[in-house]
Amino acid sequence: MKMKIILTFLSLGAAALPAFAQPALTIYNQNFAVVRDTVPLDLKAGVNEVRFGNATAHVEPDSVILRDPAGKRAFQILEQNYRNDPVSQELLLSLFEGKTIDFEINRMKDNTETRERIPGKIIRSGYVPGAGAEQPIIEANGRLQFTLPGTPLFPSLGDDTVLKPSFNWLIKSEQTAKFDAQIGYVTGGFTWAADYNLVAPETGDLVDLIGWVTVKNESGTSFRDAKIKLMAGDVQKIQADSNLGVRVYTMAMAAPMGAGEPVVSEKSFDEFHLYTLARPTTLRDRETKQVEFVRATGVKAPVIYVYDGAQGFAFYGGLNNDRNYGSQGNKKVTVMREFVNADTNHLGVALPKGKLRFYRSNDDGQLEFTGEDRIDHTPRNETIRVTTGNSFDLVGERKQTDFKTDRADKWLDETFEIKLRNRKKEPVQFRVVEHLYRWNNWKITAQSDEFKKSDAQTIEFRVNVKPDEEKTVTYTVHYSW
Repeated sequence: MKMKIILTFLSLGAAALPAFAQPALTIYNQNFAVVRDTVPLDLKAGVNEVRFGNATAHVEPDSVILRDPAGKRAFQILEQNYRNDPVSQELLLSLFEGKTIDFEINRMKDNTETRERIPGKIIRSGYVPGAGAEQPIIEANGRLQFTLPGTPLFPSLGDDTVLKPSFNWLIKSEQTAKFDAQIGYVTGGFTWAADYNLVAPETGDLVDLIGWVTVKNESGTSFRDAKIKLMAGDVQKIQADSNLGVRVYTMAMAAPMGAGEPVVSEKSFDEFHLYTLARPTTLRDRETKQVEFVRATGVKAPVIYVYDGAQGFAFYGGLNNDRNYGSQGNKKVTVMREFVNADTNHLGVALPKGKLRFYRSNDDGQLEFTGEDRIDHTPRNETIRVTTGNSFDLVGERKQTDFKTDRADKWLDETFEIKLRNRKKEPVQFRVVEHLYRWNNWKITAQSDEFKKSDAQTIEFRVNVKPDEEKTVTYTVHYSW
C-alpha cells in the first residue's frame, strides 16, 4: 500500500510535470507526509556521486523516487545510501579522518593549570555507523596512540549540511546533463488535526462555528515557502515496524465561508478530498502552525436533552432471563447539540474529524466554556450530533415495576416506570431512549406515550415537560421465543 501512495503523488505522468522550484508537502494526520523537493543535478557522462542534504530525519528510504520531471534525461541510480547519524565527537572525527587537527590538553606548571594545543593526525576515528565506536588511532608527536591526546578542536565545516540527514547516490548518466531533478518520499514527523469552536448566544439555537487546523513539523527539517496540501479520508498505510496493515485515519481542511480570498481550496481526489493552502508557507522544524479554515454564522444547532436510563445495557444476541439485568438506571440527562452540515444551514463543507469545543455568551458579554466532544469525518448534508455534558436541572429516574416470565410457554413481560423532572424555568423536551435487550422478538403491549422505533432493539419517547413539572412514562414489553 505504501507504493500506492507513492504512485498516486509522484507518478502522474513525467511529461506533464514541471520541475518543482519549491518544496511541496502532502500531510496526513497520523505522523507521516509525502515530500516533494528539487535536487539540482550536474551530471557528467559516466558515474557521478551526488549528495542531497535536505532530507528529513524520519524518511522511509525505500519510498524515495528521484527523476527528471520533464522526462527528457535518462539516468540510473546505481546505489543509494541514507545517513542520519546523531552528531557526536566520533562522527566529526570520522569526517576529518586522515587529516591533522588540534587537540587541547591541560597541564600543571608551577601549580598553575595551563592549556596547550598539539597537532594530531587522525589515522582512525573509531566511528562505526550504527554500531557505537571503536578505539581511535591518533598520530601525535611522531607516535601512534589509541586514545585522544586531548579535547579535539574541529575546524569549521563551512556549513551544516554534513550534520543533516542526507542521501548519497551513485548515478550513472550516458551523457552530460544539467537539470533540476525531483525527489519524492514518504516521511514521518508530520501531523495535523482539526479543532472547532462553537459559540452560542445567551439564548437561542443559532450558533457560530469556527474551525482551525493545526500542523506540526517534527521531521527534523524545515521547509521554506512550501506548497502544503492535506488529504481527507481513510487511507491505509502499512506501519514500518509491523507486518500487519493498519488503517491510518487522516483529515483535511474545508474552505472558509464568507467574503475574501479562500485560505484553502478543495477538490475530490480518488476516494478522498484534497485541500490546498492558497499561499506557500514556511514550516520550520519543531514548529506548530495554525490556520483558520472555516467560519460560519447563523448555524441552527438546537439543544437536545436525552435520558438513557439503561445506558450500557444492550442485546447481545441471546435470551436474557435475569430479572435484575438493566433494572438499575442512572439519573443523568445528557445535553447534546445537533446540526445539519448543509448549505441551507450556512455550512455544506466537508468537515474532518476533530475536537469541538462549546462556548456560550454570558449576560456580561463574556464567553464561558460549556463542554467539548469529537466529531467524525462528516461529508456535506449529513447530521452531526455532539455531547456537551449532563444537565444540572433535569433529572430522570427509571424503575422496573413488573417482571413475569413463563419459560415453558416461552414468553416474558417486563414493565418500566420512567419519571422525568424539570427544574428549569423554561419547558424542555426529553428524549427518552429505551433498550429492549432481552430477546430480538418483542412487542410493546402497553404505553403511556407515543414512541418511535430507532432500530431493531431501541425505542424513543419524546416527552414535553413544563417548568417544575414531573411526568411519568410507562410501558410494557412482551418478549416471545
